[in-house]
Amino acid sequence: MTRESMPRGTMPEIPGAVGVALTEPPLSITMMENNIHHMRTEAPLLAPVFRSEGQARLLSLLLLEDRARSLAEISAETGLAYPTVHREVARLLEAGILQERRAGRTRLISAAEDSPLTPPLREIVLISTGPVALLAEELRPLQGIDAVFLHGSFAARMRGRSGPAPRDIDVMVVGTPDPEEVYEACARVEDSVHRPVNPSIVTREELLDDSGFHTQVRADPIVPVLGEPPW
Repeated sequence: MTRESMPRGTMPEIPGAVGVALTEPPLSITMMENNIHHMRTEAPLLAPVFRSEGQARLLSLLLLEDRARSLAEISAETGLAYPTVHREVARLLEAGILQERRAGRTRLISAAEDSPLTPPLREIVLISTGPVALLAEELRPLQGIDAVFLHGSFAARMRGRSGPAPRDIDVMVVGTPDPEEVYEACARVEDSVHRPVNPSIVTREELLDDSGFHTQVRADPIVPVLGEPPW
C-alpha cells in the first residue's frame, strides 16, 4: 500500500517498537504491540505510551543522560535482566532511536540525536520518568547525602499502583546535606519536568522512628534515586 492510498489516520509499520503518526499533529508516539512479549513488566501508569515500565526506565536512562553505556551498565542501572536489555536495545537500534559505538569489545549505547523520534520521546520521558535521572544527576555531587528516593503518589504510579495522576513529586533525602543546596537542586529539576518537586530532609534515625508519617513512607512504594533506603 502506498502512503497516498493509506486510509486517513493509519500508520505504516516501522521495525523496532516506536511509530510516528503521519497525519495531523500532535505527534503521536506509540509502542508496537508485536514486541510486547520481549519485556514482561506492565505498562507504566505514568506514561502508558511505553509498552512497559522497563522500556520507560531504559529510555529514561539513555535519553536523559549524555553518556554512552554498555549493556551491562544499562542492566545494572535499570534493574532489567541482561537478556531483556539486549533484546530491547536491538529493537531500538533498528528503529534508529539508539546508536552504538565500540570501545574494544564493548558495545556502548547512547541516544541517536539525529533521529526525528528522539526529541519527542525525550520530552515524554522527561515528564513521566525523568525525575529519577535528573534528581540523581543534581543530588549526587552534594555532600552529606546517604540516600534519596521518591515516595508518595508519583512513586506509587511508577510502581504500578493505580490512582489519580500525581500533581507533584515527593522526594526524601536521607542524611545531613546543606538544605539550601538540596532545595536549589530540586528547583532545577522542577523547572525541567514541569511538576512541583517537594524535598524532605531527614536523618536515618528520624526516618526509622515510629512516627505515623515515617511509618507510612516505609510501608508505601518508593523509587530509589541514590543509595539504598535505610530499612
